[in-house]
Amino acid sequence: MNATVATSVFAGFMVLTVALGLLAVRGRGSGGGLAEWSVGGRSLGTVFIWVLMAGEGYTSFSYLGAAGWGYNTGAPVLYVLAYMSCGHAIGYVVGPMLWSYARRHGLVGITDMVAHRYGRPWLGALVAVLATLCLLPYIQLQITGMGVVVSTISYGAISLNWANFIAFAVTTGFVVVSGLRGSAWVSVLKDVLVIGTLAFLAVYVPVHYFGGYGDFLDRMVAERPEWLTVPGHGGGGLGEGWFLSTVFLNSLTVVIFPTTVAGYLGARDADALRRNAMLLPFYNVLLFVPMLLGMAALFVVPGLAGAESNLALFKLVVDSLPAWAVGVIGVAAALSSIVPMAVFMLVIGTMWGRSVLGALPRFAGRPDRQKLGSQAVVVAAGAAALLLTYLAPNTLVRLSLVSYEGMAQLIPMLLLGLVWRRLTLPGALAGLVVGGALVSFLVFTGRDPLWGVNAGLLALAANLAVAVTVSLLGPRERDPRPDEEVLALETESGPGDREGLADSVVGGRG
Repeated sequence: MNATVATSVFAGFMVLTVALGLLAVRGRGSGGGLAEWSVGGRSLGTVFIWVLMAGEGYTSFSYLGAAGWGYNTGAPVLYVLAYMSCGHAIGYVVGPMLWSYARRHGLVGITDMVAHRYGRPWLGALVAVLATLCLLPYIQLQITGMGVVVSTISYGAISLNWANFIAFAVTTGFVVVSGLRGSAWVSVLKDVLVIGTLAFLAVYVPVHYFGGYGDFLDRMVAERPEWLTVPGHGGGGLGEGWFLSTVFLNSLTVVIFPTTVAGYLGARDADALRRNAMLLPFYNVLLFVPMLLGMAALFVVPGLAGAESNLALFKLVVDSLPAWAVGVIGVAAALSSIVPMAVFMLVIGTMWGRSVLGALPRFAGRPDRQKLGSQAVVVAAGAAALLLTYLAPNTLVRLSLVSYEGMAQLIPMLLLGLVWRRLTLPGALAGLVVGGALVSFLVFTGRDPLWGVNAGLLALAANLAVAVTVSLLGPRERDPRPDEEVLALETESGPGDREGLADSVVGGRG
């Protein structure tokens, strides 16, 4: 009976999710081209950009991984809250900068930007391949996360394999039809459910199991004090140096992550991004809830080991709440997988449609064909992640170890390349090769962190040093863009407004 009620609630909300995706594109026809599908026609206002970027950043990790980290380790998980908030502060400047550059030149992603900056279309294709390798693990993790949620809230009636397929099928069909605009609409539903369910659990769990926060925290201090300090329970090198270096690296990386840039480029104007950067940190406060509930589960369901610890929050939910409430909370967690997974798949499709397929004669200069090609890539990427989940789950899990730190190695090529004209293509490529090789070596040989510092930050430092050195010592390349088209930290708040940040931030080019 419990399984029937919970799964019925879940199924009803999944139908609503698909309906919202269809309503989002109603009246816009099928000929909107790649820009309409991939960046919402660059017409999303502050509210939609806020819920979309909150949805992309608030994934199944928030219900499963954050609680699991709280259960296993404790305080080090706060790095997520810290880097996301710092990333929004950086995004206040970087977001409008990238939006302005992309809008002026009709670009729809980071692959377009690097190809345009260096005047080499093949470079966009190379970045598309590298970014796909970094994003596929996140699709697989969201499929797995949603699958675990669906299987758990069904009280085991739905097997994990079928639950994984449901996650793939719903998300793939949804994103192919509705694109970025549909993701923004569904993010509204997701955020209402996330805020409501976490606010409820933040009050219910401590009161139900401990009598209140005072008694819960007193017990934590008395019985589990190591969970409340860095490096937390179990150590593992997650000390102050790791915490600070990881926050710094991730706050830089998140602003150029392809899914974040997709949110930037969907904005109606630059001011929407600035307001969004100020509002998003308030949403991050919600991450405290699953972290604390993971610690609460230490006393309610002790002994969870390995991947099972990621179910700490749902063990509390299934243990004490009626089936309909389990279903609603499961829907919130499932949508926290669907929205970011949709954006990940959308970004992969867009990168390949523009930078790989777009280089072929059949697709060149044809946004309608590029859109169809991108939609086919979305299905292929989702299917690949699903098959690897079944056949070789450890392949993508191992790749996920280096994915975020690997994306960080694109920072010099993209951001430095946009604000410093002296950076050459050989310099950018040399830095990328050195940084990528170093971070892969350190991570896959178990040397992350190294000397207490995040391996990705050490690799980024080497990347930057090589890129700058090669650019300064090598032959100077002529920038393929005319002087008036160079970004130079330029931004704009509306059509016709070309107020540059170069003068105010770095005193111009003098």
